[in-house]
Amino acid sequence: MNIIRHQKKHLLSIISTITSAVDPYRLLTERLALESPEDVLTFDGNPVFVGNNQAVELKSTGKILVVGGGKAAAGFAAGLEHLLGSSRLKKHQVHGLVSVPEGSGIPLNHIEVRETRPYKHNLPTEAVVQATHTMLKQLRNLTEDDLAFVLITGGSSALIELPRAQIPIQSLAHLTQSLSNSGIDIKTLNDVRCLTSQVKAGGLAMACTAGKLIVLVLSDVLNNSLPVIGSGPCMPRIHRTETIHKKLLDIKISKRDRVIVAQAARALKEEGSVLPCSPTNSGNWTTPLGCHVTHLTLGTNSIAVDAAAAAATALGYKAVSATSNAHSDSANTVGLRLAASLNTMVTTCETTNQPLCLLEGGEATVDVPIDHGQGGRNQHTVVAAANNILVNQQKAWPTRAILASFGTDGEDGPTSSAGGFIDADVAKSLALHPSKIPEAIDRCDSHELLKSAGGTIETGLTGTNVADVRIVLTNPKLG
Repeated sequence: MNIIRHQKKHLLSIISTITSAVDPYRLLTERLALESPEDVLTFDGNPVFVGNNQAVELKSTGKILVVGGGKAAAGFAAGLEHLLGSSRLKKHQVHGLVSVPEGSGIPLNHIEVRETRPYKHNLPTEAVVQATHTMLKQLRNLTEDDLAFVLITGGSSALIELPRAQIPIQSLAHLTQSLSNSGIDIKTLNDVRCLTSQVKAGGLAMACTAGKLIVLVLSDVLNNSLPVIGSGPCMPRIHRTETIHKKLLDIKISKRDRVIVAQAARALKEEGSVLPCSPTNSGNWTTPLGCHVTHLTLGTNSIAVDAAAAAATALGYKAVSATSNAHSDSANTVGLRLAASLNTMVTTCETTNQPLCLLEGGEATVDVPIDHGQGGRNQHTVVAAANNILVNQQKAWPTRAILASFGTDGEDGPTSSAGGFIDADVAKSLALHPSKIPEAIDRCDSHELLKSAGGTIETGLTGTNVADVRIVLTNPKLG
């Protein structure tokens, strides 16, 4: 096996380890358990408490409802059915609905898994709204003795939605797409999502009439902020409309989109602010209806990065995990940084003869022009790195180095790829037409460029989502 293929094999092995480590079914069944004789729910061996230190005991629980959404919701739902087992599923009349993307649906015995948005279309649809209506109806049909589980995973912002002020879902989707294309930071994007939605910012939880609600979370944000993950459907927040309007002043969006934001702000003011009895960022609070809410975060980006480090170490690399900015950097900035790191690692390897691996979690932003091509933030990132080395520095790509960035969900923008990589073979192909590299960056057209050079990462939908992982490998011992 030649050097380059060997290096790519290492990369794909690390990626496989990452997706396995954050598999939602695996995380739920390994971290949650039920202990006899009272069927006490435990998390990592410790009892789960709600309200005033009340342990969650299924033996004294009535019905169990499961609702939620996201790219990992199907895996969580399957894990819950396995955890409960056939006798409890029947005893507690387990039922519910989770909203997932096309291609993520799986048949379960008690929980409906409904595909509500098209593949490669990360925006809310009318089917999402209908599913959300059903979830709200189910949550409002519970009694104090019942228990609700809400599954919140990466991508749920587009899969659980009910617009405020009767805003058409098509208009809300257009606003979301415009903001995403502008390169806006994720915090401001979620602020707008919460303002324009009835179910975000705690709205879903506040509909629940059960005595207890447990939110199972798979985080796709670096700091695991509960109000940000899925736009916090079970986390209350104060809407700061003036701050939102100020932030949107410098953002390139249409007058039509600005009208929608203003319309939602007026509707919110007319509704009046309904805050929970005990607002807190810990995820434990009580709704105005008296439902005790608690959050359990089962999977994070750091679990993915740690798994990658272990896999790289097993392959003989000295692995280093860099601390990425919790706020999104642009894909161009990330690409430049990774290119600089690669150059430093190559120089170090020449001295130490030690294989090195750099790992970084994150989720870059891209400012998409009106006349754009096809790509995603991960493919854009690696093309930006290639542009720095091949075009700006006019250097050849190091033979024993590979640089990659991929989305753990298997989706990178509206493309069929999970991300992209650059090795010496891909770089050689790109260097045949160097002018196309900066052109692809300017037009956000990285996908076709990488695909033609053999530099895309193809995993298919993974059924999970903990944001992105970037990988740089240098190995002087190959060859």
